[in-house]
Amino acid sequence: MERNQILDQTTAIFKDILDNETIVLNDTTTAEDVEDWDSLNHIQLVVAIEKHFKIRFTSMEIQSWKNVGEMIDSIKSKLPEA
Repeated sequence: MERNQILDQTTAIFKDILDNETIVLNDTTTAEDVEDWDSLNHIQLVVAIEKHFKIRFTSMEIQSWKNVGEMIDSIKSKLPEA
């Protein structure tokens, strides 16, 4: 799956979980940039992403993310090559 497809699908998950259709994500987006992206919602986002892509993250991976780009890199690394 292409990186931009992962970003598009992740953006849709963010819009659904945070109930905000105006969210636009890019590689440098952080929790500070998105209204309502707090620690509780972060857990819900991670669970929804894992379910959607049928993958699992370690707590170490999740804690290492500094922005959406690093999250996308983690997702891409866990997906089978097409």
